[in-house]
Amino acid sequence: MKAMVLNEYGSDAKFEIADVTKPQAAANEVLVKIAASSVNTVDTMIRSMGKDLPLSPDTPAILGMDFAGTIEAVGEGVTDFKVGDEVYGCAGGLATLPGTLAEYIAADVKLIAHKPKIISMREAAALPLVAITAYEGLERAGVKAGQKVLVHGGSGGVGHVALQLAKEFGAEVYSTGGGDRQTTLIKELGAVPINYKTETVEDYVQKYTGGAGFDVVYDSVGAANMLNSFNAAALNGHVVSTVSLLELDLTLAHFKGLSIHVVFMLIPMLHNYKREDHNRILTEVANIIDAGKLRPVLDENRYSLEEVEKAHARLSSGAGMGKVVVEN
Repeated sequence: MKAMVLNEYGSDAKFEIADVTKPQAAANEVLVKIAASSVNTVDTMIRSMGKDLPLSPDTPAILGMDFAGTIEAVGEGVTDFKVGDEVYGCAGGLATLPGTLAEYIAADVKLIAHKPKIISMREAAALPLVAITAYEGLERAGVKAGQKVLVHGGSGGVGHVALQLAKEFGAEVYSTGGGDRQTTLIKELGAVPINYKTETVEDYVQKYTGGAGFDVVYDSVGAANMLNSFNAAALNGHVVSTVSLLELDLTLAHFKGLSIHVVFMLIPMLHNYKREDHNRILTEVANIIDAGKLRPVLDENRYSLEEVEKAHARLSSGAGMGKVVVEN
C-alpha cells in the first residue's frame, strides 16, 4: 500500500511516499481503508522532536492518529463490526502502532466506533483525538446541568468540542477566544464568548459569576494559562488541563480546594489500558452528533495524502481555524 513515511526526525524532516506492506487484521482488529486523517499537535511534536518524546515510533515511521474509513476485513473474535461498516477512531501513529498517513490501518476494535451517520468521512476524521480528550475531561470533572463551565481556547480543536459537549450535558458555557473570528465561532457553537485580550480574568469572573468563579474550567491552552484557570475557578471547583508540561506553584489551587484533572488521552494506546473507554466515548459522541448537538469545525483548506507537509505547516502556523484534515 501507499504510505507517507518519515525516515528521520526533525523540524524540517520530509515525508516520503513509500510502498509498504499492507497490514492484516489480527485477532480483535479490523482492516480499514482510510478515507481521511486529521493532523493534531502531537503529530507535529513527534515529527520535530522524534525520540526525545517517549511515545515516538522508530523510523521509518508512519505518523497520523485519527482516521475515518471503511472496514475491508475483520479479524478473529470481532463481533460488533463487519465488512462495509464506516468507522472512525484514533488508533496509531505512536510507539509500535503504525499510523494513518496510509491507505490502510489494522485497528484494535476497542479504539474505534461506528462513524456518525450525518457527517462526511472528512469531518469524522477530524474528531477522535479531540473528542475523546474533551469528553474525558468533562466526565472526570463531573460536569452536570446547572453548572457554569469556562472553556479556555474554545475555537481550538479540543476546545470547540468541549464547549459543545458541556452544553449538551446541560451546563451554562462560556469560552475565551482571542479575536473576532474566534469569538464569532464560539457564539455560533452555543457558548458566551469572552475576549481574553480585552477582559481580565477578574472582570469576567465578576461579570458572569458574581465573583464566585466557574464550577469547571476546561483549559485546552495550558502552560502558564493554568494560573488563569485557578483564578477563574470557584471554591472546590474543578480544573481540567490538556497541556500540563510545566512547573507550577499550586498554592492558589490549594487554598481554593481545587481538583485538577490532567487529560492525556493517548494512555490507552500507549499502555493497552482501558482501551474500551475510547470505543464507549466515540460511540456516545457519534450519537450526540447524529442528534444534531455537535459539529466539527474544519479548516478551510483541503490537503491530499501527498500534501501532508503542507497540512503540518498549516496547523503549526496558527493561521487556520478548525481541524486540519488530510484526504486519501
